[in-house]
Amino acid sequence: MLEQPTAAALVEAFANTVDVEEASDEIATPAALATWLHSRGLRTSRAAVPAGTHASYLALRAGIREQLGAHVGDTPDPGLLAAADRVLADHPVLVTANGSLTAAPGLPPDRHPIAQLAIAWTELTTTGDAIRLKRCAEHACAWVFWDTSKNRSRRWCSMKICGNRNKSRAYAARARAGVGAAGPGAAE
Repeated sequence: MLEQPTAAALVEAFANTVDVEEASDEIATPAALATWLHSRGLRTSRAAVPAGTHASYLALRAGIREQLGAHVGDTPDPGLLAAADRVLADHPVLVTANGSLTAAPGLPPDRHPIAQLAIAWTELTTTGDAIRLKRCAEHACAWVFWDTSKNRSRRWCSMKICGNRNKSRAYAARARAGVGAAGPGAAE
């Protein structure tokens, strides 16, 4: 089983702050975002983040989720990807002499946590590990998960739940179309 890198765990947790099935958002407000960042050790203060900074987090999360959906065959929304790219451009990442990544100097303290998320995302994309982080292909779920399959082919967060839903719908559609469970041309 392939162990999930720390950067992937952080990006996964950030992407999963929105729960499509439950229609909930852990970082819906600046105060909620501050609490989430504090709980992850990305921020020492629990004071609400500025509204503009909060909007940057939401744009980054939406863009990352779109990119992770592309890993299971979804077509990403170019507007959401562009908005996330603008956030990343505002939080440049530098390579240090020892090869590690760091936020550019002069970044305001309230922007350091978003720079840490940008660093985590950059690490995943440069190592190629980003392809293992996916958004569930079941759109009613859309949970982000780490793909531990050998050939990186997993499409659902859970085969028992989301994969089964998808396969059941496909079976029902074939049955409605007059193609039995055994497939076209099956002996009767």
